[in-house]
Amino acid sequence: MEHTVKDNKRMTFTDFMRVRFKGILDPFGAFFNRLGITPNTMTILGLLGNAIGTVFLARGQMLTGGLIILAMGPIDALDGTMARLRGEPSDFGAFVDSVTDRYSELVVLGGLLIYYAVQRNFTGLVLTYLAAAGSVLVSYTRARAQSLGKETKVGILTRLERYLVLSPSLIFNIPLVGLGILAVFSNVTALQRIIDVRRQFRSEQ
Repeated sequence: MEHTVKDNKRMTFTDFMRVRFKGILDPFGAFFNRLGITPNTMTILGLLGNAIGTVFLARGQMLTGGLIILAMGPIDALDGTMARLRGEPSDFGAFVDSVTDRYSELVVLGGLLIYYAVQRNFTGLVLTYLAAAGSVLVSYTRARAQSLGKETKVGILTRLERYLVLSPSLIFNIPLVGLGILAVFSNVTALQRIIDVRRQFRSEQ
């Protein structure tokens, strides 16, 4: 029991939601597996869907773009489920999934960057840049820590939280609100991870 509690403390909100909705994701994952769709194909489909949503965002059609991006969330969760059900989760598959997630976020934020550049909205440009920087740094700090033999999943705004903040802000046409939250708290999350890794190294001294 004590071991389980410790594991749960290390879980991100994304990890928790994957476990929580396992009963929903598994039937869909099994269905797509029966269709012959591979997990990596599902990963790429999610990226393409986000790219399509981005076209609408760049044109200022926030509702349409937001709905498409919102629909890509479950697809993003299915690739790992499908690999697990196939009994063939792989390091390369996890690598592709992680890299594609970063591309998806940056593509979406790139669409908003184009929109605000056309509108000459300086605030929108700055917030989008800071949100993109924070998103990359959250992922990079964990990857760099892992390369040094450490693990850090701490932070208030990991991948799923960022998705849950940005998508509704697009749908309700208040993207600056969502971007403002991402700009601040994704960078705070990166800082939390830096501090966490520093603590781990100090604990070994």
